[in-house]
Amino acid sequence: MPQQVAGTAVTTCIFSLGGAPSVFNPTPRPVLSSSLINGVITDNIPFTNIVPFAMCCSPSNPAFVAATSAALGVPTPVPCTPVTPAPWAPGVPNVLITNIPVLDNTCKLTCALGGMISITFPAQITHNVP
Repeated sequence: MPQQVAGTAVTTCIFSLGGAPSVFNPTPRPVLSSSLINGVITDNIPFTNIVPFAMCCSPSNPAFVAATSAALGVPTPVPCTPVTPAPWAPGVPNVLITNIPVLDNTCKLTCALGGMISITFPAQITHNVP
């Protein structure tokens, strides 16, 4: 079931070494949900919203290619430096915060270095109250 993404959500990248997770940091806004800051699709700024993952092993990353070449073909992970020029997709077009579609846990973010970033824990849990 889709859930809105809030601060401290857990993210993963397909090219993060060992699947090491990271944390999502939404841009502060005047609108809160359950005392949490919700993310929107334009929260895609590297090092601000997208905290780097441990190590990158994407074959499209020039630094990974250079390090692997220097190691005579032995795959050599390099520090993650996310490059995310486009917003998260698809977003929730019928739920807006400051006129921007809300981010939910089905959204993906493409890294220009070949990775695909996903939300693995949205940090906002739906509670069923009896």
